[in-house]
Amino acid sequence: MKSFPALVLAPASELLLAILDDFQPTAIEEHDGRWRVFFAAAEQRDAARAAVIRRGVAADCLDVPDEDWAARSQQGLQPITVGRLIILSDPALKGSLVGPAGPSAGMPAEPASDPDPITLVIRPSMGFGTGHHATTRLCLTALQACDLRGASVIDVGTGSGILALAAAALGAARVWAFDSDMDAVLAAKDSLALNPAVRSVDVLHADLSSARLPPADLVLANLTGAALARFAERLIELAVPGGRLILSGILQDEADLVAAAFGPRMAILRRDTEDEWVSLVLARRRPI
Repeated sequence: MKSFPALVLAPASELLLAILDDFQPTAIEEHDGRWRVFFAAAEQRDAARAAVIRRGVAADCLDVPDEDWAARSQQGLQPITVGRLIILSDPALKGSLVGPAGPSAGMPAEPASDPDPITLVIRPSMGFGTGHHATTRLCLTALQACDLRGASVIDVGTGSGILALAAAALGAARVWAFDSDMDAVLAAKDSLALNPAVRSVDVLHADLSSARLPPADLVLANLTGAALARFAERLIELAVPGGRLILSGILQDEADLVAAAFGPRMAILRRDTEDEWVSLVLARRRPI
């Protein structure tokens, strides 16, 4: 039976969450008053444990049996709405929408007033979310502020594919979604199969440092603040001159550092916040 590597520790501070973020945790589950922080690989889990122990925080390693974790931990997820987009975790919910949620709430609210809503189905999985996290909602909000009609889009670290599918549904002509994690690639392809009306999305198994793609009108990167700063130059290269970047996964105290990493070649068009999270929309300046 497949198992998932996890750390068990007391509920963490924002600083500790930022440290854990560097090791790409895939999910956090509260269990008996403690947190289980899951990782894609035991090596990441073990490195994260060493990092938090150096901060004086006790953390135990655990391998959690699958036992259909996603169905257990995410059953009952309510549909959420961000602007025109309604995100469902189960196709059966299409016929019984309780009502969407505001972009900062993630809980049911009044029905959407938009006359042309877009419904997407993203199946819950161990490592990839369904749009209920603030960083994803911030991206979905920023996406809808862009005119995507006929645009080309690159989704970096696609995970479940939710941002790639949203971009295509909002009018993008071509979307490349890639991830270095093969489980993410399979999850994104599953999302595509669940949304047959969404077309023009290619899902690739590739690494950010080595992916060979033509520059796009829009680049999506919902990563971590540290990763965004580290790969700033590469992300800029993925955008055409005049193109935009939507960046998310940034803690508030990282936002200035991330913005500075992109330097004078990028202009900040938009900055949104939700709780402790920030998203930035940048435009690549055209050469003079």
